[in-house]
Amino acid sequence: MTRYIRRAAALCAVLLIALLVNAARVQVVQSGTYEENPANRRTLIARYGQPRGDILVGGRPVTGSRDSGEQLRYERTYRDGPLYAPVTGYASQVYGTSLLEHAADSVLSGTDPLLAPLLPAWNDLIRSRTPGGHAVTTINAGAQQAAYEGLKGKKGAVAAVEPATGRILALVSAPSYDPARLSGTGSAVARAWQRLNGDPDRPMLNRAIGQTYPPGSTFKVVTAAAALDAGVVRDPDAPTDSPDPYRLPETEVRLTNEVEGCADASLRHAFAWSCNTFFARLGVQVGLPGMTAAAARFGFNDGRLRVPLPVARSDFDTRMNASQLALSSIGQFNTRATPLQMATVAGAVAAGGSVRSPYLLERTTNRAGDTVGRAGPRGSRPAMRVATAARLRELMVDAVREGTGGNAAIRGATVGGKTGTAQHGLGNSGTPYAWFIAWAQADGSPQPGVAVAVVVEDADARRAEISGGGTAAPIARDVMRAALGL
Repeated sequence: MTRYIRRAAALCAVLLIALLVNAARVQVVQSGTYEENPANRRTLIARYGQPRGDILVGGRPVTGSRDSGEQLRYERTYRDGPLYAPVTGYASQVYGTSLLEHAADSVLSGTDPLLAPLLPAWNDLIRSRTPGGHAVTTINAGAQQAAYEGLKGKKGAVAAVEPATGRILALVSAPSYDPARLSGTGSAVARAWQRLNGDPDRPMLNRAIGQTYPPGSTFKVVTAAAALDAGVVRDPDAPTDSPDPYRLPETEVRLTNEVEGCADASLRHAFAWSCNTFFARLGVQVGLPGMTAAAARFGFNDGRLRVPLPVARSDFDTRMNASQLALSSIGQFNTRATPLQMATVAGAVAAGGSVRSPYLLERTTNRAGDTVGRAGPRGSRPAMRVATAARLRELMVDAVREGTGGNAAIRGATVGGKTGTAQHGLGNSGTPYAWFIAWAQADGSPQPGVAVAVVVEDADARRAEISGGGTAAPIARDVMRAALGL
């Protein structure tokens, strides 16, 4: 009898061990598989079982959470959704997250270990979750509103930065959309998603950082910097032997200007009135190695930029013949740039020749407001010599005071700018893109406080450099005025 009891006990022990091994296999080895299984809704239920942390602009939340009473309980809400959509993105129970909602998701959802470094194990034990923290942005509410109002009814983008730090002060894309339409799980959410993705105007595209355009004559700032650094131009007031029209090298194509007085013009006159022939020839004189190196110093051909949102790469072709280089030097051919990139170009001039990496997220905090992570300035790199930057500031100021950028002038501030009209489409048949880049320094301030780039895709203007000054410059002016508090 005792033998049978021992056998039964041994069998029970084996079964117990097998049960424990299987439990360990399920809970440890295969836990990830079960957790990621689409049929497992526990993670989603827990994720949306508490309010999401907020995204802050100027200390005020531009997001919120609403108790829906559904299984996925809390839905995302947005204050002035279309205004801040290029910053916040969306947080949807069905379609996930985008932009800052995605980049700061671990903090906003409460899963970041920094929010409660000593409590994760305890939270797991009591099945509790750390409250979501907040993401504090660098956005200036006034500048953002001015950019949004300026683009109303238009298609385009605005990016504004603080030259000394790289803080992004405004990031606007038009047309925009309301991210709140993607919150929730009802059929209306699916219909909104289909409408937004099927809209030919692409309202969910962040044109300020996710779209590149031919920068047109705004790129002449880079060409001028390359020429001054290389010593190709030494005296900005000396006349040159620049022809008008200019025959592109190794072709019979003649490049012309929209303004008079470009023949034998000085750099100062050519910059103020945006002479295409002058800068096309100047780029050829600098040469391909010099132009590509200068563009790279400003940030072109670098696909690594994160703000922390991913930014589309701005391109300056590194393999061109002389005629293509001439066109690239006036922002045409294959040259492409995001509005944020061109705001950075203006900011480098304003900051004395240094490029500050732009950033959108100032810091993250816990629910109580205590800082748990800080972004802040990331350092700088030289884009040009200090003397070159000083000279370019003079040229950009002249372009506003006496040239094509007069509509950007601000009472109580010094403004430097550069207009641009970029041709595009087959045979340049498309409506030109109107560009304006600028910086502004309030009277009495020790340094410029804002640099901005504006692009309007559907500019209703003639094919002339002044269209950038007529269409985009007033928007830039209002954004800079708001950023400076004037």
